[in-house]
Amino acid sequence: MATDHQIPVSKQQQPGSSAFKLIIYEQENFQGHCHELTGPCNDLQEAGVEKVGSILVLCGPWVGYEQASCKGEQYVFEKGEYPRWDSWTNSRRSDTIVAFRPIKVDSQEHKIVLYENPSFAGKKIEIIDDDVPSFHAHGYQEKVSSVRVQSGTWVGYQYPGYRGFQYLFEKGEYKDSTEFGAQIPQIQSVRRIRDMQWHQRGAFHPIN
Repeated sequence: MATDHQIPVSKQQQPGSSAFKLIIYEQENFQGHCHELTGPCNDLQEAGVEKVGSILVLCGPWVGYEQASCKGEQYVFEKGEYPRWDSWTNSRRSDTIVAFRPIKVDSQEHKIVLYENPSFAGKKIEIIDDDVPSFHAHGYQEKVSSVRVQSGTWVGYQYPGYRGFQYLFEKGEYKDSTEFGAQIPQIQSVRRIRDMQWHQRGAFHPIN
């Protein structure tokens, strides 16, 4: 679970400082060598980071990637602390994060439409200003092969309850599942990504 982290006054966000700040620790529970990011990093190993054991997000949100140059499995991080791998993913396909980039959240409004077939065809589910932990509960049981994000920034999940592979959706169009990084066209839950500009906490708390 991501929880707000109490930062000493000397380390709190200062006027004019970076709008994005993330600290990577090479061991779990914020131990070992650490490395601070305030912008994109396409290859952590080139930046001297051997491995990612825990993560502290001071200002976010961010997305991490399994492979260099922002490719492979995606992991979304909002403001808070992530002491071990199971606090940011339960897919367990990989235990590697090699790249990070900040996520720009520029709208308080949120609207996303997910379609059964590629190129925005077939049945659809439209979501406005809401988080949906189960598409099935809303009567949508089809696959998701294309997505149109009209406003806001979202993260979709392979399974209900915000579980499985994560897919970042920024404003724009995704004509087929490969464009949002999915090997199979399956999304069964989706939620809005928040930040401190619009939401006081700016952090996501999973349902236990």
